[in-house]
Amino acid sequence: MHTATAPDYLARVDSPLGRIEVLSDGESITSLSIERAGELPHDHLPERSAPVLERAVDQLREYFAGTRTDFDLPVVLAGTEFQRAVWRELAELPFGGVISYGEIGSATGRATAGRAVGGAVGANPVPIIVPCHRVLASDGRITGYSGGNGIPTKVWLLDHEGIAHK
Repeated sequence: MHTATAPDYLARVDSPLGRIEVLSDGESITSLSIERAGELPHDHLPERSAPVLERAVDQLREYFAGTRTDFDLPVVLAGTEFQRAVWRELAELPFGGVISYGEIGSATGRATAGRAVGGAVGANPVPIIVPCHRVLASDGRITGYSGGNGIPTKVWLLDHEGIAHK
């Protein structure tokens, strides 16, 4: 699971979902990965902290402890214009809120682009902080999740926020 280039800054934090790895350019959060099958993308690298990463770790711990309902962190989301538009919609979702893939499509001017919306949601580089777990099918079903261990990870996050789902 090695990636091509080493991150500038890296921190890890334990969570109820397993270990989480957060990457930064020193100013903003650039990536968040949830452990899958006991591995993180940069397990082979030592941690190298920065103040923004320390804030992210603190805020993630507070989120998992149930004392934080929103994140106050700068993020850089590298992706296509359409992906960034989808991620902006996700970033506006409040704790406990939910949105459907179709609603995101409509909000981004691509009402019939369900698969493209799903692909953009799944490509979110900063899950939890940019809450892609709050996206459900229009009938409340969970249709997938690319972070951590997939659907069980999404179920945990939805339950943690009190979001009803099927």
